Amino acid sequence: MSTLTDNRPATSRSRGPLHGLPWLVWRRNRTAFLLLAAVTVVVCGYCLYHRTGVLDFVARYGNDARYAEKFDEAYKPVFDNLYALSGLPALLGLFLGAPLIAGEQEHGTVRLATTQSVARTRWITATVLLPLLAVLVCTTLISLAFTALWSPANRLVNYGDWLGGTIFDITGPVPVAMALFLTGCGMAVGMVVRRVVPAMVVMLVVSFGTSVVWDWIRVRLATPRTVTGPATGDFPAIPDGALNFDQWLGTADGRLLGWGTCVDAKSETACQADQGIVHKIVEYFGSDQMAGMQWRGAALLLVLTALIVAFIVQWTRRRPL
Repeated sequence: MSTLTDNRPATSRSRGPLHGLPWLVWRRNRTAFLLLAAVTVVVCGYCLYHRTGVLDFVARYGNDARYAEKFDEAYKPVFDNLYALSGLPALLGLFLGAPLIAGEQEHGTVRLATTQSVARTRWITATVLLPLLAVLVCTTLISLAFTALWSPANRLVNYGDWLGGTIFDITGPVPVAMALFLTGCGMAVGMVVRRVVPAMVVMLVVSFGTSVVWDWIRVRLATPRTVTGPATGDFPAIPDGALNFDQWLGTADGRLLGWGTCVDAKSETACQADQGIVHKIVEYFGSDQMAGMQWRGAALLLVLTALIVAFIVQWTRRRPL
């Protein structure tokens, strides 16, 4: 019986950029790769098409929060359509990562490959790295396209809220790192579960859990800044473009009380005096903190992805497939 690497029909059709095992991985998963490429082309084209209108609006009115409502009237549907990109990493983990190794195990093709002339390390390297490379390239292009659309009007889109989840998660390095992480998770889950449908079900749970944990992590990627004012006035103003994170009432002995402590009191002044409140404090995130927070979050996700890939390689080398 001819070996996998000596299969003449496969070799004759694999001449080009991909050949051997990478071509085989491409061939078996080409539908997912082509769909990802199509989504990338459509999203990038959509962003670049509407960027001209966004630039015209900014040139006319300026990137000023006072015009956020007018901007929302004109471009809310455009950005609402693109907010769906926040679910792309989960879809990649579900439909690309989870079936990748599980499908090979379920159909027995991995045994055919690894019992012939193909070493396990070579097989798993090609199986893991080619999809991750495709995810890296496509999500990077999508992130660059959306960032180019959003950044000229960053104080107008979503009324300037970049930390609420959607904007933060689909600009800069975050969507790339999250897509790599969830795709790697899908591969690992599929490898352990060994069946495609159960692996996809488990990945649904993993994706949901990741979103919950990420919502908790996101606001802890930097320390909020504070601005303090007297208790007798309004809460102090924060810089333009900053996001109000929380508000507190500060006492003379350093305690922090909730901003609504004296809201329902008959006399707010008397309540503040009774509680010893002397300050009103606002915690906020400045717009200049966004990039640092994104890169810290992306670094965390990339480290976890590297650990997952290492786990996949070690499992493949030490356990039966």
